[in-house]
Amino acid sequence: MINVVLCGGNGTRLWPLSRTLYPKQFNKMIGDRSLFQMTVERNASLCDQTYIVSNEEQYFLALDHLNELEMKADKFILEPVGRNTAPAIALACFAAEEDELVLITPSDHVVQNQQEYNRCLEIAKGLALEGHMVTFGINPNYPETGYGYIEADGQIVVSFKEKPDLLTAERYLKSGNFYWNSGMFLFKAGVFLKELEASANEIYDRTLLAFNNARFHYDTIRVLKEEMEAIPSNSVDYAVMEYSTNVKVVSSDIGWSDLGSFEALYEQLPKDEAGNSLADHYISVNSSRNLILSNDRTIATIDVEDLMIVDTPDALMISRHGSSQKVKEIVNELKRRKSNLCDNHVTAYRPWGNHTELDISTNYKIKKVVVKPGEKLSVQKHFHRNEHWIVVSGTALITVNGEQSLLRRNESTFIHMGDEHTVENPGKIDLHLIEVQVGEYIGEDDVIRRDN
Repeated sequence: MINVVLCGGNGTRLWPLSRTLYPKQFNKMIGDRSLFQMTVERNASLCDQTYIVSNEEQYFLALDHLNELEMKADKFILEPVGRNTAPAIALACFAAEEDELVLITPSDHVVQNQQEYNRCLEIAKGLALEGHMVTFGINPNYPETGYGYIEADGQIVVSFKEKPDLLTAERYLKSGNFYWNSGMFLFKAGVFLKELEASANEIYDRTLLAFNNARFHYDTIRVLKEEMEAIPSNSVDYAVMEYSTNVKVVSSDIGWSDLGSFEALYEQLPKDEAGNSLADHYISVNSSRNLILSNDRTIATIDVEDLMIVDTPDALMISRHGSSQKVKEIVNELKRRKSNLCDNHVTAYRPWGNHTELDISTNYKIKKVVVKPGEKLSVQKHFHRNEHWIVVSGTALITVNGEQSLLRRNESTFIHMGDEHTVENPGKIDLHLIEVQVGEYIGEDDVIRRDN
């Protein structure tokens, strides 16, 4: 059985914690594991192989998080642009044998009851081996309006329902034959592809073409951008499940949450006697039932209750409990303003390491740059700024206009505007350096790169 982990989502409902280039599945919001790591670990002992379907920008994040677990994926399928879940699953199924069981799991969900999860998976395996497509229905305990629903008659799926309004959700709950749609599926790869071909032929044909023309390199499959863009965008529910008469549901009481809101995250976190989420830097005076998320800054509340306070180095979000679904309105406004707060944190992650913006003004910017062992930045030059590099720890191999020099701790260099330059870490520990940019224009688009 193959675990196909879908990890291309952006998780903007949890902004400012989650950003496009560092979405919620890679955040360690609950304990010392990211949601992505929890997903991989949860299924590693149950499946023979792991396929990761991701966009190209999150590929290195997934690699880093797997390395922390000392685990590897059997295949990475990289999408240059997202086309929703139906094409993503199809790509994974094309990469598998026709009779192979494929377990589809989003990478950003929580499952608290591993024993019950294992039991439900065994039931699903039996149904999938018989040739059925199986979904996992979560037993609802309140009328949630943020989830899709599955209408069922025993194990037979009658219909899939979109996110309902409150009155409809209450009716679903009262009827007793509706489940929350978990977004998890189990089926034979060939069974899914036949159903996709029958119900969404254009998606099937164009995804097959994209797969056949992809770049295959060891364990990585890179789909070409023009091929991916030609695939119609659609979810697996709309493209396949709603049309199929071959879908079974397994009733699952597994402590599941998709963490689709700060209210859902609040429910998962440990709390003090007054119902405030536990945080090292939080001081509460006569306050109760508050969600407090902050890394280093001390947050104090007085005589307040039912607040959601999410503090990051570059953005602060405060909401009443029950209103955090409106976060999408903030994200839409930021996009209208062309703000990069939707995409990046102060710390931005790259395949070679990361950089953190420490200070910025009209004519200077200060960054901390971390380069992993054996990694190298792209060769580049700037036309409007000079750069000072100071090594804090590790060893830096600097190349300027083709000439190399080795810098160690407390040593520095100066890069004139127009000089072609790069830095490499030849050592065995992380290279930490401080970069000071000075110039009339310090925008990130003042860079000309060439292949290394």
